[in-house]
Amino acid sequence: MIDTVKMSIPVSTSAYDPLIAQLIEAAARDLQIAGIPVDGVNVSVTAEDGQITVTDNSTITDALVIRAICAYVRAHFGSPDDYDRLKAAYDEQKAQLQTATGYGMEDDDV
Repeated sequence: MIDTVKMSIPVSTSAYDPLIAQLIEAAARDLQIAGIPVDGVNVSVTAEDGQITVTDNSTITDALVIRAICAYVRAHFGSPDDYDRLKAAYDEQKAQLQTATGYGMEDDDV
């Protein structure tokens, strides 16, 4: 997951992996709060003896959810000049998922 998100930013160094991991987790939680099932996101950051370790055991395969997570990270990574546009793009993706069958809307809600 981290490598996929890094390509969307784009960032190639691992120096930002702890921040990216936290943003991925925040995006997944934000989608879950909105009622969108997010399965397979498993990133963690640990610090021991001054050493920071990022572990990515993600198994997520849903392209729409991955795309929404990438959009969230792009909007919140650093201070992008086009934050409002990026945030609006993420919010639109989230809203579309919320109303889609199999994501936020149950089959009998249609």
